[in-house]
Amino acid sequence: MKLKTLLAVSVAACTIFGGTAFAQKIIGVSWSNFQEERWKTDEAAMKSVIESMGYKYISADAQSSNEKQIADIESLITRGAEALIVLAWDSAAVLPGVNKAKAEGIPVVGYDRLIEDPGVFYLTFDNKEVGRLQAREVFKKQPKGNYVFIKGYSADPNADFLHAGQLEVLKPAIDKGDIKVVGEQYTDGWKPEVAQANMEQILTANNNKVDAVVASNDGTAGGAIAALTAQGMVVPVSGQDGDFAALNRVARGLQTVSVWKDARELGKNAAQIAIELAKGKAMDKIPGHVVFADGPKKVKMHSVLLKPIPITADNLDVVIKAGWVKKEVVCQGVDAQKAPAACK
Repeated sequence: MKLKTLLAVSVAACTIFGGTAFAQKIIGVSWSNFQEERWKTDEAAMKSVIESMGYKYISADAQSSNEKQIADIESLITRGAEALIVLAWDSAAVLPGVNKAKAEGIPVVGYDRLIEDPGVFYLTFDNKEVGRLQAREVFKKQPKGNYVFIKGYSADPNADFLHAGQLEVLKPAIDKGDIKVVGEQYTDGWKPEVAQANMEQILTANNNKVDAVVASNDGTAGGAIAALTAQGMVVPVSGQDGDFAALNRVARGLQTVSVWKDARELGKNAAQIAIELAKGKAMDKIPGHVVFADGPKKVKMHSVLLKPIPITADNLDVVIKAGWVKKEVVCQGVDAQKAPAACK
């Protein structure tokens, strides 16, 4: 009888506590458009940290839809997420979903793109500095002439942060008359094909008299370079993200710089911050915390800003040695006589 009683008590304990005290805690991630190759790198780093710290990773892909992203966030909340990491497709349109999370007491990390709300922790690379680095490298190659700005997606605040940084570097030369801006376009959805179409129109309008292109990421750089190549043109072009195709273009002399934002570090930091917030740590106690107030509404936000690195033909070995990309990928199709040091 005593043995049976003990077994009954044990079973009851498992029934009572099995679904609560021993349930695995969850971190939810809402991706804006997971079809884009670069987010897979972020996810792998993010998932690794979340799982190593005893949490469960769950995610949803908004597929470039504002409505779906809000529904995704609500679903992640329903599924028990204790913190959310949100890569916004549209930083304003996502706010109803963010407000729902806040109302439930669930902390939100705005991932890579600003969600301008004081209750959201903002994690990104220093995007103004990215813009400065892009402009500096292009300006080194082409300090005078006709410039084109191929900007990012207008619904993404990063597009304007980048452009602000670019102008900090280039405005003195523009004001002096050394640089003439002959084209400036946002790129819907950051889509390379849109950037290519915009670049084609600018080239036509200027009879191909373009000396430099400040493109805001590697996708838009690729689109701009496709338009230039079709006209037999090679001019300095900037980008960012360290996309493999862009690094190969840098090695082949088609792209001047790709500002590298190590997505692995971004993903790891997001996971660590989300878990700390889920545990109840105050936002201003997060390591590396700064106050960010450069958004359109100048809202003061708690933030961590990571440091970007400009990758040019002179330091391509940095991304190779870091294990970001293999040498054969970077150096594919490179002319041996014109090869940068990293490809020799």
